[in-house]
Amino acid sequence: MVLKEFLSLVEVDRYNQRYQQTIADEKYFGMPLPPIVDTEKRLRQKSCRGVAYFSMEYGLATSFYNCYRWLGKPADENYPPKNSVFSNHRLADCSFELKSGEIIDLPIYSGGLGVLAGDTIKTFADYKLPVVGVGILWHSGYFRQKFWYKHGQVPQKMRWDPSCYPGLIPLKNVIKIELPNESIFLRIWKYYVYSYKHDFALPLILLDADLPGNRPEIRDLTDQLYRSDNAWLRIMQRIVLGYGGVLALKELGYNIKLFHLNEGHAALSFIEKCRGRPKEEIASVREEFVYTCHTPVEAGHDRFVQEDLKNILSKEDFVLLEEYGIDKDNLVNLTILAINACSSVNAVSKSHQRVMSHQFPEYKDRIGFVTNGVHPYTWISEEFYKVFKRFSTVFSDIDHNPMILSRAKELKKNKGFRHAIWSAHQANKQKLCRSLEKWGFKQDVFTLCWARRIAAYKRPSLLLYDTEQLVKIARETGPLQIILAGKAHPQDNLGFTFINEMMDKVDKLDADYQHLKVAILENYDLHLAKLLTESVDLWLNNPLPPYEASGTSGMKAILNGVVQLSTLDGWMVEAKDMGIGRIFGYQAVDLGSLTGELQLHMRDDSQELYAALRDLAGIYYKTNNAGSLDLSSPWIDMMVDCIAAGGSFNTYRMLDEYKSRVWPPK
Repeated sequence: MVLKEFLSLVEVDRYNQRYQQTIADEKYFGMPLPPIVDTEKRLRQKSCRGVAYFSMEYGLATSFYNCYRWLGKPADENYPPKNSVFSNHRLADCSFELKSGEIIDLPIYSGGLGVLAGDTIKTFADYKLPVVGVGILWHSGYFRQKFWYKHGQVPQKMRWDPSCYPGLIPLKNVIKIELPNESIFLRIWKYYVYSYKHDFALPLILLDADLPGNRPEIRDLTDQLYRSDNAWLRIMQRIVLGYGGVLALKELGYNIKLFHLNEGHAALSFIEKCRGRPKEEIASVREEFVYTCHTPVEAGHDRFVQEDLKNILSKEDFVLLEEYGIDKDNLVNLTILAINACSSVNAVSKSHQRVMSHQFPEYKDRIGFVTNGVHPYTWISEEFYKVFKRFSTVFSDIDHNPMILSRAKELKKNKGFRHAIWSAHQANKQKLCRSLEKWGFKQDVFTLCWARRIAAYKRPSLLLYDTEQLVKIARETGPLQIILAGKAHPQDNLGFTFINEMMDKVDKLDADYQHLKVAILENYDLHLAKLLTESVDLWLNNPLPPYEASGTSGMKAILNGVVQLSTLDGWMVEAKDMGIGRIFGYQAVDLGSLTGELQLHMRDDSQELYAALRDLAGIYYKTNNAGSLDLSSPWIDMMVDCIAAGGSFNTYRMLDEYKSRVWPPK
């Protein structure tokens, strides 16, 4: 009965040929089917005040969180490849590779923005909100990173098979975007995002232009995420997301009252929503839109020559775009369009609000902030979850309210709790060392990590600026194990330069391997992020202030008691007094003209970094001295404070603030 109702609501393409075994009885790829039926019916009700959440990318951690089952053999392309390591132990690099999970994560993300979108939509599901995610089915994902000895990163095109990816289904529904000189046909795919308790599910609809009815250039629009070498292609991709997203929601019969734009990529949805409406109604359309901006970096703001859009859009659409989306340089600016088109605008941290208000002074009174967070049930490790359940008198509501982690401070003097979190951390660290045992990584050695997107303002090579200093710390204070990971955009030549520089410096450290082990991991993804954020001793975060809007990798780490070493930027501005680690480096007191994105302050900040690292390594080795644990150590104090801070920097607190500060009242 439930299956019949599901198939009447969701027109699955080739159900009998492909999905009859995996969607059967009351199961959807091993998950309960009734929550899907309930949501599909609810979203179609006239009384529903549905929310459409638009994002160019989604990182859902599908390889390890709420995993679907696939009956039969998955496509070879959906298995993760083994990845190389570049280290100062070259023999191990040549002999061994790292295994990465049982299946690739749904490859429709590139980095932090997508992972934030994934964590957000999972939280919508936990809150049982009538939300529909809107995105794009990227047939080639982002790219696969390969290392070429002495030549850095080599981007490789990846392929995967959506037709047999667990949980992902194609629909019979096809929509058409009508442009003056072009028609674009889009197939709709669905992936259901379940709540933590599996008692609710919401649909993520993904748009796909790879259809026979489209010419090759149009079919290519949904091939690869963030190709930046072609203005026409970038414009058309944003039309697919903005125009196509609105049309897809209408095609599926969803009753949407609020459109939440996660970055400006989907700003053209406002143009589509205004189509055919008289000018006096445009103001009311604005009340249906809210916008979250995620970066102050220039490359993160889409800007196009007017003529390029004039050649693509209808006259009516371009006139509206001209009115709402032209910046001071007379370019079409999707950030400006989003700000003007939306009733509410927010930055993603208090620091970012300050920077965004400086960048867009004419809008400063309208720009609020909601600091980003991470989805706790994705990122809390199993070992730490067991500890929280064990101390249930304090963390009584941990299954429903992760903000209760702030009560960890009540256990700061509790020897049992202090021992339990140290033991949980050691168990996590043992998993990491098993993965890297061929490279000689050991559980009792102080281990730190820098892992995120490679970009100039994130300063990926800062830790390696003066390797003699690192060697000195390792010899005098105690041995060090360093893990580095991240991808540079294929068109980011400066990012490539950073990777080359890092490899050159690591390669010259072979003689110091006994004291200092450095490993650069290939193809950083969500699976590696999970492993690293729950297992290293110290998480390094060193962006150049004030260019980090928020940052979230450290938020994942603190949920597992991982101490922080960071510059004062993004979310750390709000966490600086929480006792979670050390702050170092340049501080952006005067924003000036924000033209110093490449003035990286490497020399001075590296010296402050090494001083802080020496101090922290010393504390660590006094805590864990040849297997003898000092439970009174300030290191364990910092671990407790990290967990308590995790009660604030999560998507539950974030969503509560979106509902109270950004979304209009019901």
